[in-house]
Amino acid sequence: MSNPLQQTIEALAKEKGIEPDVVISAIEEAVATASRKYYKTGENLKTRFNTETGQVDLFALKTVVEEVTTAATEISINEAREMYRPLYGDEVANSIELGDEMEFPKPTEVLGRIAAQTAKQVIFQKVREAEREHVFAEYNERVGEVVNGTVKRFENGDIILEIGRIEAVLPRKEQSRAESYTPQDRVRTVIKGVNRSAKGPQIVLSRTDPALLIKLFEQEVPEIYDGTVMIRGAVREAGDRAKVAVYSRERDVDPVGACVGMKGTRVQSIIRELRGEKIDIVEWSEDPVAFVTNGLSPAKVQRVSIVDDRDRVMEVVVEDKQLSLAIGKKGQNVRLAAKLTGWRIDIKSEEEKRREVEAQFGELEIPGEPSAEAEASSDAEASAAEPGELEAQVDGDAAADAEIVESDVPVPYTLAGIGEKTVRKLVEAGLATQDAVAAATVDQLSEIPGIGGKTAEKILAAARGEASAAEQDV
Repeated sequence: MSNPLQQTIEALAKEKGIEPDVVISAIEEAVATASRKYYKTGENLKTRFNTETGQVDLFALKTVVEEVTTAATEISINEAREMYRPLYGDEVANSIELGDEMEFPKPTEVLGRIAAQTAKQVIFQKVREAEREHVFAEYNERVGEVVNGTVKRFENGDIILEIGRIEAVLPRKEQSRAESYTPQDRVRTVIKGVNRSAKGPQIVLSRTDPALLIKLFEQEVPEIYDGTVMIRGAVREAGDRAKVAVYSRERDVDPVGACVGMKGTRVQSIIRELRGEKIDIVEWSEDPVAFVTNGLSPAKVQRVSIVDDRDRVMEVVVEDKQLSLAIGKKGQNVRLAAKLTGWRIDIKSEEEKRREVEAQFGELEIPGEPSAEAEASSDAEASAAEPGELEAQVDGDAAADAEIVESDVPVPYTLAGIGEKTVRKLVEAGLATQDAVAAATVDQLSEIPGIGGKTAEKILAAARGEASAAEQDV
């Protein structure tokens, strides 16, 4: 630097994190403002920072006109040429044209103490505004980024953190209820947004945003950082539980195992950072049924069926002892699973579903049709019979099915040795295709009113194209 003022400008710009040109522009404007207050002549005053001398030069601008109407801002063309001719010669003087602007130097030494104080205030104001704009632009681009801060003080439940040279706020609603801090504690947060205010830009931080969870996984799991494993969704109830859906772009990489780490080391470090918040890592799937099944982890799901595809409603059936686990504490597990998958989930136990189906069939019961209890009794008798008697019973069941009066509406599929009426019961129970029947179990088929255990075995064998247990015994 060639002079002390330039050195001061450079140091101030570096301290405030702004460009030196911003400081120079503020100084020029400050001197111009002070000059207007001192001279009060109505002249068009202009300032220019002289890098050679380190001084701010002051000029009065006048426009070249044919005839002067305002002496403070105008000069006649003849007067201008006569003024330039002895200084620069005829060629330069004659080149002056109408509309040109001429600069007339004015002294700045006479401005005085009041003008200097005014200039100082203008400089501080401009530098402060430039600093605020710089902070807003910098942190507005960093929204979603994880930063480390130090607790500085508390204000009405909000926590003020110091991030480098900047103060940021962690509002009460963005704090996890499981956490508490004291001054000088180091806290890792995510930048949620930047607000403009009269006091300057306010950086808003969060400890409850799912973006914090995602960023922590990116930092702890190399497969997520390099893009091999992708996070397809994350939901949280801060301080209690979170669910993360992950997907692997390579078949050989287990996305859930990569996030858990060897003996859970990776996920445990994230849990410690979130002060013990439980994290369920589930595998993402394009199939909504599979995704919902995974999303309800750690509960085991028996059956999932889509109730309304347009409104995205699913019905999930779980074992009686799994019902409380699937729902979670105060509905937390199913609520997070619904947020993660985007489907409304209706969870029922097997007992609830059985009662519901029995109530529906009770309304449609046909007089003279054998009850489920009666058939169950006959199944119990058949199970104790000899192989020859069992074969006769199976044939008798087939004959009875054949004698049932068929409806006018055709069934969607047929099963060898199974009557149309029995097939209709399967369809009404939600097994609309032969593949659905083949995928069921004997216990599930036995739950259908009017179908006993042995008949269920026969139905399952017919659907799968296999021989029934009775036929194998014979």
